[in-house]
Amino acid sequence: MNKKSSTPSLLVIGSVAFDDIETPFGKSKKTLGGSATYISLAASYFTKPGLVAVVGEDFKQQHCEILQNRKVDLMGLEMAKGKTFAWGGKYHFDLNTRETLFTHLNVFENFSPELSPAHRNTPYAFLGNTHPAQQIRIISQLKNPKFVGLDTMNYWIEKTPKELGQVLKMVDALVINDSEARELSKEHNLLKAAKKISGLMHQSRKRLLIIKRGEYGLLLFQGGKIFHLPGFPLEDVVDPTGAGDSFAGGFMGHLSAKSDFSWDSFKKACVAGSAMASFCVQDFGTQTLQNLSRTKISQRIQGFRHLTRF
Repeated sequence: MNKKSSTPSLLVIGSVAFDDIETPFGKSKKTLGGSATYISLAASYFTKPGLVAVVGEDFKQQHCEILQNRKVDLMGLEMAKGKTFAWGGKYHFDLNTRETLFTHLNVFENFSPELSPAHRNTPYAFLGNTHPAQQIRIISQLKNPKFVGLDTMNYWIEKTPKELGQVLKMVDALVINDSEARELSKEHNLLKAAKKISGLMHQSRKRLLIIKRGEYGLLLFQGGKIFHLPGFPLEDVVDPTGAGDSFAGGFMGHLSAKSDFSWDSFKKACVAGSAMASFCVQDFGTQTLQNLSRTKISQRIQGFRHLTRF
């Protein structure tokens, strides 16, 4: 596995996986996926991401090249004996509901990264969905980061509430979907949910909560401020896998590039993230994210401006 040493601007910690995906529009077998993959690829159009993950012996050079072609730093990609994390899912016609067919953690099950000195000094970091205790351990290795973002899911909200409560106090941004927000807060109304969740987080001036609402867009909360961004209308949505992670990559990538923590900057970062998510869903897996151009991204962002301005 050919890896070059460099210091990234954004550290991405999460899973690299092989996905079997079925939607009403087709099937894709052993597609490159995983949270860290989507986040890194989306972020690479804005900044220099470094990926921290583990893969098995079935992960070949051709898979590395997909990431390297986008200049993703792979110094934190560990190869372990065994097979790469694998997941299979089937989406129904509305694409908002999916059935998990299988989950094989494989080498990811015992993954416990030790960050390199360069990675410990990375100014921005985003932790993809994994056990909160693991997220705490990773954050504790970072030295004076400027901004740390976090993802989680219903499983950890239900099974590890104590550890999740600890990690929430350590991050600047939480990115979750509406059902997760309701479960975490025990509130049905998203405004009430946001207020309660914000109270659980690190009380910094930068503290953000982003609630994703699928095709309906997102809500951004900071203090008493609220920003609603609609989903981008698309004629062809093929595969929603990785859309949330692609949003996180675009959001963190834009933030890392600008290094601006103003309210306007956070809103622009949300637009950048939503643009990347809208590209992601237009083909299976990471296909679209591998071959974008800055021109296409700028045009999509301009499209959001037309949608939201009156």
